[in-house]
Amino acid sequence: MTERLVRPLARSGPLPPRPSNGPWAPPPIRSVADTGLNIGLLSDLAIKVMYFGGYLLGNQVAEHMCLPYTGVVDQVLEGLKREKLVEVRGAGGVGAGAFEYVITLKGVEKAHEALARSQYAGPCPVTLNQYVNAVKVQTTARMTVHREHLESALRGLTLSEEMFGRVGPAVNSGKAIFMYGPPGNGKTTIARAVGNMILGSPMWVPYSVDVDGQTIRVFDNINHELLPEEEGAQRTVATGERRDPRWVRIHRPVIMVGGELNMASLDLVYDPINKYYEAPYQMKANGGMFLIDDFGRQQVRPRDLLNRWIVPLESRIDFLTLSTGRKIEIPFNVLIVFSTNMPPADLVDEAFLRRIPHKIEVGDPTYEQFREIFKKVCESKRVPYDDKGLAYLLQEWYLKSDRNLRAVHPRDIVEQLLDISRYLNQPPALTKELLDRAASAYFVDLEY
Repeated sequence: MTERLVRPLARSGPLPPRPSNGPWAPPPIRSVADTGLNIGLLSDLAIKVMYFGGYLLGNQVAEHMCLPYTGVVDQVLEGLKREKLVEVRGAGGVGAGAFEYVITLKGVEKAHEALARSQYAGPCPVTLNQYVNAVKVQTTARMTVHREHLESALRGLTLSEEMFGRVGPAVNSGKAIFMYGPPGNGKTTIARAVGNMILGSPMWVPYSVDVDGQTIRVFDNINHELLPEEEGAQRTVATGERRDPRWVRIHRPVIMVGGELNMASLDLVYDPINKYYEAPYQMKANGGMFLIDDFGRQQVRPRDLLNRWIVPLESRIDFLTLSTGRKIEIPFNVLIVFSTNMPPADLVDEAFLRRIPHKIEVGDPTYEQFREIFKKVCESKRVPYDDKGLAYLLQEWYLKSDRNLRAVHPRDIVEQLLDISRYLNQPPALTKELLDRAASAYFVDLEY
């Protein structure tokens, strides 16, 4: 079942046991020093925010920068005011944060200088050290997954005992997994369900990361699923202070890519117009799963793609390159899964497969499994199941045509049958007529 880049699935079912220590949360910020950034970088960000925003209250500047006003943004604005880059035009309420600020002509020149270096004017970044430490602390420890956890995650799928026996140990290893087999038998579905099971606990990611004045954007709302703020969640339990607002709480990412993957997207992607970087997929997937679907159909050779992963898979460290040529070390705490419809011998050699200890073949279902899948689909689609109807379908459209069974066929054929029955304005049923019309519309003769 091939899917494209999607948000993670909803988490459900019991999760495996987790470490007993409490979850990490961003510590509160009380001063400029706590940000880890110098006052010059903060001033540049503030002047860009004000340049684009026009008349802004102090609290609004703080909100745009995702920093507390008291102790941080108030100090930044005071410095800009002393340098005559901004000025106070009035008050929009009570308190220092309610003063309204406007950028001056001198400030406009300063903003142009800052924008020439980088157009980034979003939430304030965290430092590289803060990001690395947070990823390490939040890394999912090796968990013991038992049969009941796997059954809960894969409920709705019809799998053999052998399949359960291979997926479970592979998940417990925490190492890379290579899944292969014919299309339409659920490799992608199995991989994503497993990812949601073992990576279901929330984690924190920053909006962006600063490296020597260069900004790397990490959070995006396509690959990351925000969790709703719980009441009081913005404040730390120990002190009641507001946690660092430069971080957002998300479900652990399950990021999937397919044929669109190329070598450039596995390194920092520099935007020459806006002058900041976009983090690569594996950095956005840190703490979660990175699923490479349709492996072998990418725009690069499979061998080149696999060679890219040799060092990170062994050392758990990835090296990314800035446009200046500087290389930075990023944690590679990712469960990486390769999924392919192609024979492994056509993609990789034995030497590389040795580096991936778990190879799982997801083959065609047996006739009994096919029958069980068909019954489940009929039940979910409210179509009366009939053994005689299925027997007719198998005889006429599989045995006579020497067609292989696929786990996805029951769903697709029943959906075709429902479309036809609605058109004919008659109740759906596994009759010979409807099954023939559904199968003839679904299957394609590849030879003329």
